[in-house]
Amino acid sequence: MRTIEVPSYESASRGIAFDPTLTATRNLMAKKQSFDISTSVDFQEVDNAVNQAIKETQTRYDFKGTKCDLDFDREAGVVKLEADDEYRLTQVTAVLREKLSRRQVPLKNIDEGKVEVGTLGRARQVVGLKNGIDQETAKKISREIRDEGFKKAQVQIQGEELRVTSASRDELQAIMAFLKSKDYGVELMFGNYR
Repeated sequence: MRTIEVPSYESASRGIAFDPTLTATRNLMAKKQSFDISTSVDFQEVDNAVNQAIKETQTRYDFKGTKCDLDFDREAGVVKLEADDEYRLTQVTAVLREKLSRRQVPLKNIDEGKVEVGTLGRARQVVGLKNGIDQETAKKISREIRDEGFKKAQVQIQGEELRVTSASRDELQAIMAFLKSKDYGVELMFGNYR
């Protein structure tokens, strides 16, 4: 711990001339550095991608005469797909994935549900969008950071994100590099690096 001397400005604020002999001491401690780990999907970009996919399915030659529907439910965070048969549904899914990737929506945050074949051979599928890190994945990330041997780092789970704190910036950068090399089923984003 270091001690530095800081001139007192109390006398100057009361209209009295500044006296450099008056000093105050302040203790400085090593500052902790931190960053947040999170994941999210921009729903406006998803909406734009769904609209582009709808336009493409309406104009593509191989979709002429078929009824293919895409519906984005913003509140539930899902895209509902429906097509005449399972083959067309896979084509609609491929178009949606292409449009999402062009709009920089992380494809790791897409959870494609099971294909359901209904009456008259119509196929349906629900594509979920992962927004936030679930508790199980957060605990796994925290455990792997501890097991890797980052001794000075502390990990706190804060709802759907994690905060990693350490006295060393180099250790935080090493943790970021370590996490980027792993696959947790979601696109990890690092923010609030301070």
